[in-house]
Amino acid sequence: MRIGKLSSRMRLGALAAVLALAVSGCGLGGETGAAVTYADAKSSGKIKVGFANEAPWAFLDEKGELTGYAPTVARAVLKKLGIDEVEGVVTDFDGLIDGVRAQNYAFVAAGMFINPKRCESSAFAVPDYQVGSAFLVPKGNPQNIKRFEDIPKANVRVATLGGAVENGYAEKSGVPGNLVEPMAKQDDILRAVSNGDVYGAAILDVTAAWLVKNNPNSNLEVTESFQYSSRPDVGTFNFRIGDDEFRADFNRELRALHASGEWLRLVEPFGLTAANEPAPALTTEQYCKA
Repeated sequence: MRIGKLSSRMRLGALAAVLALAVSGCGLGGETGAAVTYADAKSSGKIKVGFANEAPWAFLDEKGELTGYAPTVARAVLKKLGIDEVEGVVTDFDGLIDGVRAQNYAFVAAGMFINPKRCESSAFAVPDYQVGSAFLVPKGNPQNIKRFEDIPKANVRVATLGGAVENGYAEKSGVPGNLVEPMAKQDDILRAVSNGDVYGAAILDVTAAWLVKNNPNSNLEVTESFQYSSRPDVGTFNFRIGDDEFRADFNRELRALHASGEWLRLVEPFGLTAANEPAPALTTEQYCKA
């Protein structure tokens, strides 16, 4: 898939999501639209979720249909809760939590990491996956960027996803702000690296591998995966603070998916493997602590 085609697909998909939202009404539940509360969703069987159109986590396919790791897992969980229809609302990644708080959708299905700052304004489900970081770089990696500390040494600029944890990792690693360029969308990052507007991109290892696999003409490669801290980054679904019943029911069925082995079957098409299943000892409470 060429980069131009990816960008066009993303734009068309986003337009489809906006049109779907307009057709479905004001988004407050009821007879015409999918619900943004658990009570309404259980009654109607329809629910809205927020996502950031970032493959392979949650994105719109060529037909404008919501797919990816998070929507696929969410559908399996929601079906157990009697909710069969899922409608996606595309949102920039760094606006997802504000969107769920504003009741633009019922919860976030975007593969978002759990961290203390986000826990202040959002309620996370149990950890659902673990990943590392990596750099998307030109083939051969001529500047030998393998860790954040290498960026200022080489004096090169790297892209990040706005609101993603890599921005904080870069800052804590001593990377000057002028060498980090947050971008709103994944296709913007891919285009910028491929065109040489930035040297590389600091993103999740699974994301980087997906981009290279699905854009074979990009002349890019992925560096070896690494963990920024002593424990892996974990991500999951997140809810409004106070939606305790919804989160408890969702957690129950999400744990059951992992216990049965069904989770792995669902996520493998999106590049996740058994190595991405979080250890049972890792908890939301641990990651919410400063």
